Amino acid sequence: MTTISPNLVLTIPHGSLTATSLGLAGLAWHLSPGSGKHFHGRTIFVDLAMKDGGPGFDFLDEGGWRDAAADTVLSLQGVNDGKKTKTALSNNAFSAVPLSAYKACYLVKTEGHLAPLDPAVECCRFTGGPCGDGMSPSDVAKAIGHDEPAKRVPRLYAVFAPIEILVLSSLAPAEYAWYATHRRGKVFRQVAFAELKGDPANLAAASRYEEARAELTANPTKKTKTVAVENLLNRLHFREWVGYGREGEGGLYLGDHDHLQLHRFPAELPTRWENAH
Repeated sequence: MTTISPNLVLTIPHGSLTATSLGLAGLAWHLSPGSGKHFHGRTIFVDLAMKDGGPGFDFLDEGGWRDAAADTVLSLQGVNDGKKTKTALSNNAFSAVPLSAYKACYLVKTEGHLAPLDPAVECCRFTGGPCGDGMSPSDVAKAIGHDEPAKRVPRLYAVFAPIEILVLSSLAPAEYAWYATHRRGKVFRQVAFAELKGDPANLAAASRYEEARAELTANPTKKTKTVAVENLLNRLHFREWVGYGREGEGGLYLGDHDHLQLHRFPAELPTRWENAH
């Protein structure tokens, strides 16, 4: 009897968790339009740790509104019983799975082609400290025990999870991750984002970028300004991420309350993936 070794896959930005016997490439094709399914956009796959046929990690506490661990075990059992895929969590999985559970990350295009990102490297471990609305970017750098950039320039961040927003910010990536996971009233438990090159014209009107830059310049305590919301991953080409083709330091950033890690683009991307839509 053949033993199935299923994968447990988190999707970003959808926030679902899926058990599958198809492997990562098989799941990407299974969800592509060519297979007759209803997946019509780009996504990020995260292959999660497994142990003894179940999740190899503890889910973050969600207050008891669902039993994520038990639901995941049941989905894996369904795959072991012959299902190709079985949904474990249909939503909010990004904020329930700790970053320590991530084994590997993949960029998936609509046609079902996927490219592996490099293993995570830790960019910064936060030293703690209070987060206040009146902090300047310099104050944020001091609060996290991080060197301040030699020059402050507005940066554009595409946040993919837990929500999709396009943010112009005076903060460097590590500073932004700390601020996003510590600021009062708007705190993200965890955050996934990429820094972008330039101002993609298809995401917002030019006036939105100009107004955001003017506001950041006029107010030294203003650290972020939302430019656009929703459907960013589908409207952005991966070439627009800082770090694509190893041009600059960037890729997929993943941060929580304690640290920031980076998955860089590989030195060489699969040709079929680069040519795919």
